[in-house]
Amino acid sequence: MKTYLLFESSSGYGLFNAEGIDEIGQNTEAVRNSVSDLNRFGQVVKLTAFQPFESALDALNQCNAVSEGIMTDELRNFLELSFQNSKAKEFIVGVADSKLGASISEGTNISCRSNEFMLELLRGVRLHFEHYIKNLKPGDLEKSQLGLGHSYSRAKVKFNVNRVDSMVIQAIFLLDTLDKDVNSFSMRVREWYSWHFPELVKIINDNYLYAKLAKYIENKSELSEEKLSALTEVVGDEDKAKEIIEAAKASMGQELSPVDLINVQQFAQRVMDLSEYRRKLYDYLVTKMNEIAPNLTSLIGEMVGARLISHAGSLTNLAKCPSSTLQILGAEKALFRALKTRGNTPKYGLIFHSSFIGRASSRNKGRMARYLANKCSIASRIDCFSEKGSTVFGEKLREQVEERLDFYDKGVAPRKNIDVMKAAIETHKDGEYQTFVLYDGDDDMDLDNQPDSAVKKSKKKKSKDDDVAATNGSGLEETKSEKKKKKEKRRLEQEESVAVENGEKEDGTIKKKKKKSKDDGEDVSAVSESKKKKKKSKE
Repeated sequence: MKTYLLFESSSGYGLFNAEGIDEIGQNTEAVRNSVSDLNRFGQVVKLTAFQPFESALDALNQCNAVSEGIMTDELRNFLELSFQNSKAKEFIVGVADSKLGASISEGTNISCRSNEFMLELLRGVRLHFEHYIKNLKPGDLEKSQLGLGHSYSRAKVKFNVNRVDSMVIQAIFLLDTLDKDVNSFSMRVREWYSWHFPELVKIINDNYLYAKLAKYIENKSELSEEKLSALTEVVGDEDKAKEIIEAAKASMGQELSPVDLINVQQFAQRVMDLSEYRRKLYDYLVTKMNEIAPNLTSLIGEMVGARLISHAGSLTNLAKCPSSTLQILGAEKALFRALKTRGNTPKYGLIFHSSFIGRASSRNKGRMARYLANKCSIASRIDCFSEKGSTVFGEKLREQVEERLDFYDKGVAPRKNIDVMKAAIETHKDGEYQTFVLYDGDDDMDLDNQPDSAVKKSKKKKSKDDDVAATNGSGLEETKSEKKKKKEKRRLEQEESVAVENGEKEDGTIKKKKKKSKDDGEDVSAVSESKKKKKKSKE
């Protein structure tokens, strides 16, 4: 059986015939030792056919297909033409990628093999490839490899499966850093300017407005009634402007030199610039979140959604997380500490910053966090795997969370999840999300149409909370109570019949039970009296 080697280079496809493998050895170690010797390796592995790429774009397309394990039409034609005039009926083609080998076997019925032995032979081909191709100038192969490598890397970055969520991750990190920096710099402005005008701190609480006033006022001794109108424009309140002027007249602060005032003014300007940039960055984050994850944004907000994506690493990683993981995302330290000390595990992580958790009562915060994490998981999957962005499902999921809050507070039964999703699909004209939204694993499904065994299993898996009653409504509670009563009656009747049969077979007497009705007691007593009479007659 002949052995061929398929080698994909940056300049084209090459097919090599491995003859006389016995001369270098059949095992991997022998091939590894003989690869470095060109004379010995060249006698065993010889070039059979070579097909160069037409252009750099063609080379990039072929490289992308090979990396994904896909056989292109050019590769199919090359293999068919190469083996068309081959006299050997049985042969094996050694490939580097097992996925590509499977694709070739399915498309051309050519048996392919990928193992360590073939990889070592291909390593030798790669090492001595320049010597096999005629009319190849020195350095041409390196240039083609470099150009193809750059093109391939740019294409991979361009077609990133995570799309542009890396911009959101960087923006939310920078936003958190700016918040800390602006707060610390604002406190420094307050402390610095309070040496000159200490009364201004009690009048103005906003950091940005304080820095703006410190830049405008400069020297408090120059502040007079003439600047009231301009000061009112800066502050936005005439009463506060008058209060500032009165406080400046009776201020207990010390005088500062002109150089010190210039430094305070410049630093206040820097704080103002940072605050303005922080606002622009927040607007940028809002627009990016509405483009990348519109459903998650409409459900839980821009900031919390961006923090979830950042903590997970990407939108794809967040979509892969189950709702139980998403619920405690950000509370990993508390979780492992609780597992180590066998304490109570945390109920929520980053989603605690959502307004829904804050609006829920203390006894319902855990339930609300679990329900909200479930909806966030659905929204992130829709955003990640959908081609067109839409906020329809996010708005509907938000309505469901609002209804759940009303149920916990007022007892109003919420709508079923399948009804809400059907309404969302009807609202969305294309209906492209139907395949993975209708079959949601939420606990809002109707349990009346399920068999008793399925209902029992679902009851065992659920916690002791009242979520079952919440999802199914008051009507389902009544049906469940009726079913329970019927089951109890059947169980009592079966136990009584079994006890009566056992009593007749073993002792001839019937064991009385604690929980029996009056009618059952009378029947048992009558049976016992009749048996006593029979015994007396026998004696």
